Amino acid sequence: MTRVRIASGETFRSLGIRNFRLFFVSQAVSLTGTWLQLIAQTLLVLRLTDSGAALGLLTVFQFGPILVLGAWAGLVIDRVDKRRLLAVTQVVMASAALVLGVLVLADAITVPLVYALALVTGLGNTFDNPARRVLVNELVPESEVANAVSLNSTVVNVARLIGPAVAGLLITGVGIGWCFVLNGLSYAAPFIALRRMDPAELRSAPPVARGRGQLREGFRYAWSVDELRIPLLLMAVVGTLAFNFQVLFPLFAQRDLDGGEWSYTVLTSIFGIGSLAGSLWLARRGRFDNRALGRAALVLGASTLALAAAPDLVLAAPAAVVVGFSSIAVLSGANTVLQLAVAPEMRGRVLALFTLVFLGSTPIGGPIAGWLAEVAGARAGLALGAAAAVVGGASVLGWLRQRARRSEGSPCRPAGAGPSLVPPMLSVGDPSPGRPAPR
Repeated sequence: MTRVRIASGETFRSLGIRNFRLFFVSQAVSLTGTWLQLIAQTLLVLRLTDSGAALGLLTVFQFGPILVLGAWAGLVIDRVDKRRLLAVTQVVMASAALVLGVLVLADAITVPLVYALALVTGLGNTFDNPARRVLVNELVPESEVANAVSLNSTVVNVARLIGPAVAGLLITGVGIGWCFVLNGLSYAAPFIALRRMDPAELRSAPPVARGRGQLREGFRYAWSVDELRIPLLLMAVVGTLAFNFQVLFPLFAQRDLDGGEWSYTVLTSIFGIGSLAGSLWLARRGRFDNRALGRAALVLGASTLALAAAPDLVLAAPAAVVVGFSSIAVLSGANTVLQLAVAPEMRGRVLALFTLVFLGSTPIGGPIAGWLAEVAGARAGLALGAAAAVVGGASVLGWLRQRARRSEGSPCRPAGAGPSLVPPMLSVGDPSPGRPAPR
């Protein structure tokens, strides 16, 4: 029992910080609402069109703004107060959700209107997603960043677990429109939490003054540092081809597993169980570096291939758990490596690039996955993602091995040589001064 208490205390230690606790609880409410909308919006478009290509087009409107404006959003985040920016994004996304709910309840909804409101939500999310990632870093001491990032992933996956189940009950009970209304109301929680945070306890970086070439500077900086370039490139590949679950899961559940709408919500909830377990494992884990990231990508590829081969929901369930576990290991692990490696004045731009390659790639990968699902079935779309994850993970591990060989064979740096552009390998759990290394 004592060991369980110690493990729980280490896993959830960031919740002892009031500002982070406010953020955590408010995100649990808001993200549950977000998952209500994601499930309902996908099923709504499927009801209106019965088309995988239409689902792929939905992702273009929902995530296209991130692809177009994501890098610039990072520069804005580096220049402004994150809490004020997030207050604005909550209002924008809440308004879009409430309007969508009213239109559905009034039986006045059309596919173009769904796309238009998804575009508004996407514009808000372009600034909201990276700003929230930066704010997590500012809410806790530097020694607790890795734990806070993992706990933030935990709350995302708790919402992923609860949201689809609640959405299924609402859709079959009172109607699909109420999912959007409740999501709109859920944005009040983070809005209130942001107002109640103590600014004096934030570990905020000074705002970056306006200047020429700052966007290019962010790109050059991210490319010059191995610990930034590796996770960004991996997420670009995996985000484009492997993380298309929003498009493929409803088609896979209803067509390939011969289930109804309920099977989609069940499959998503099972996936959420695996993701929740993965985020808790990361919060407890002492170390996570790019080598662990490459291995996680290999597991993601193998488990996604097993899911694609499952003949029914019973056999798909265990594969979906592993897919959820490994997907959050890739996503949260990459986020954490970036958080620890990036310079404070570049954090907004680099984390916006992370959002761009992860979510901004969806307008490219989503239509590809939707088209492939229409032509060859959802299993083919999952198999394509599996292959991308395996190739990406193997490439990361191969490059790291080559770098290690070069380091072993290179002579010592001559006296007076300039500093290397590549910092030493950073990992989750690297001890800060005054803090013992985790066991």
